[in-house]
Amino acid sequence: MPGLLRVATAGSVDDGKSTLIGRLLHDSKAVLADQLQAVTDASRRRGYRETDLALLVDGLRAEREQGITIDVAYRYFATPRRTFVLADTPGHVQYTRNMVTGASTADVAVVLVDARAGMLDQSRRHTTIAGLLGVRHVVLAVNKMDLVDFREDVFDDVVADFAEVASKRDVRSWCAVPISALRGDNVVTSSDSTPWYAGPPLLAHLEELELPPAPAVGGRFAVQLVIRPRTDPHPDFRGYAGRVAAGTLRVGDAVTVQPGGWTTSVTDIETFDGPLRSASAGRSVVVRIADDVDAGRGAMLSTGVPGTATTEVEATTCWLAEAPLRPGARYAVRHTTSESRAVVSAVRSRLDVSTFRTDPAEALGLNDIGAVRLRFADPLVVDRYRDSRATGGFLLVDETSGATVGVGMIDAIT
Repeated sequence: MPGLLRVATAGSVDDGKSTLIGRLLHDSKAVLADQLQAVTDASRRRGYRETDLALLVDGLRAEREQGITIDVAYRYFATPRRTFVLADTPGHVQYTRNMVTGASTADVAVVLVDARAGMLDQSRRHTTIAGLLGVRHVVLAVNKMDLVDFREDVFDDVVADFAEVASKRDVRSWCAVPISALRGDNVVTSSDSTPWYAGPPLLAHLEELELPPAPAVGGRFAVQLVIRPRTDPHPDFRGYAGRVAAGTLRVGDAVTVQPGGWTTSVTDIETFDGPLRSASAGRSVVVRIADDVDAGRGAMLSTGVPGTATTEVEATTCWLAEAPLRPGARYAVRHTTSESRAVVSAVRSRLDVSTFRTDPAEALGLNDIGAVRLRFADPLVVDRYRDSRATGGFLLVDETSGATVGVGMIDAIT
């Protein structure tokens, strides 16, 4: 049986992302009767002729009043075939940072496009971000097909435009589905209105989807906390609590403790429920090693070819702040469990999401995507993003406000 699938929806304003998720929940019988009644009552008070399923997702008062999505909303549901985590991300350009948040942990991105409008700049931006973030599969959902009389040629034109974007933005695995989120066509059940479409409805595709394999990288375990209780019955206990960031960690594995570079081995992997022989990416555990070495918060235990301890990287950056990113600017940088300070050595270029041309740049503005060089105050143990999403990505944080201002994907380690 396929495992958990994390899905992020993205698209431009009013493309129907919240309605699509509401339709998925409703038609797959994942909505409780009292929830549906509350949404029906709310829709009636607003004067709608039909139940607005988007209200199942939009939880903030400002979202319900304006009919837009502002923050990322997560919904969990399961079918007999699979369990899903759905992230509804905003469409407005000013909330692109929220879309980055939702897509950063997603296995699949569903990019909605209004059949009447085709691929807009924001659709291109979201597709570009999905490619940059290494999302392993993208579904192009051409929505509102009912408003174009379910014409095959309209669908084909949108698919052709999307294919061009996907080929240029490193989106290697994708498919397209014609849908009407409002009516439910090809969302959970196949539609008689699209006899020319031979593929499965959206939910069936997600249920059966086998993801492309993740990039091969050695095990990576980021130390979050050193546990030394010094009490009976374990006066000499020393364990390292954290999460397996990539690959798999096994008892007996030889590990390199970085950034120091010491070599030792894993003697125990423990959890609240008992010991394990191995732990894979995403699992939070306590690891014990054979030797007493300097491995505090921020240290990385690596198997196989270890990561690189470096103070300088080249990275593609999505800039999320009003104030521009300029050379010489200083920020806090957060990478796995490590935190350091960073200075921008150079801004190399900026990507034009409309033409896909890379132009020289001296700064990055709000929602820009570009290449920068960063220098860290302390060594960080990193991989290239193409090799490991968990250890190849980082956040830039404004030290005064504490706000996240940039998301980086490491392209090269200097």
